[in-house]
Amino acid sequence: MKIGEKIRRLRIQNSLTQEELADRCELTKGFISQVERDLTSPSIATLVDILEGLGTNLRDFFNEIEDEKIVFSKDDAFETENEDYKYVLKWIVPNAQKNIMEPILLELEPGGRTKEDSPHEGEEFGYVIRGSVILHLGSQMHKVRKGESFYFKANFKHYLQNPGKTKAVILWVSSPPSF
Repeated sequence: MKIGEKIRRLRIQNSLTQEELADRCELTKGFISQVERDLTSPSIATLVDILEGLGTNLRDFFNEIEDEKIVFSKDDAFETENEDYKYVLKWIVPNAQKNIMEPILLELEPGGRTKEDSPHEGEEFGYVIRGSVILHLGSQMHKVRKGESFYFKANFKHYLQNPGKTKAVILWVSSPPSF
């Protein structure tokens, strides 16, 4: 648990500025800022004062179970486009970098390709939803068509290429996260 991050979230939920929280606790705005950015740690007594200013206490602060989001919509996705390589990456599970797996949706335009990824720990899985791609894995090339999947240990340089005339769409999962 990141204490500063949680304090900041509670402060914002309570519609307080750093200065207003600092006034409630007889602290400085600068100190609250440093605590929220985890640059300093408050003493237990000071933490109790901050939590009281936020309308909570130590027990509730540390026992609060955060709701884990299970279902994600297209509004949750984050998208980035690379015009040079002709692809769009969509992170379909926000903040998946902190998880064991990181799923993305990759749209590869005709003639497009992904950047070459260096060997790394973990495994990768992909499922071609539309079109077809060439999986470059070290010195090997594998054609993967619509409805087919690929799975490999990421011990070699690798990338995907779309030599076709239609857009390819791939669900790609990396474990651990590497996108």
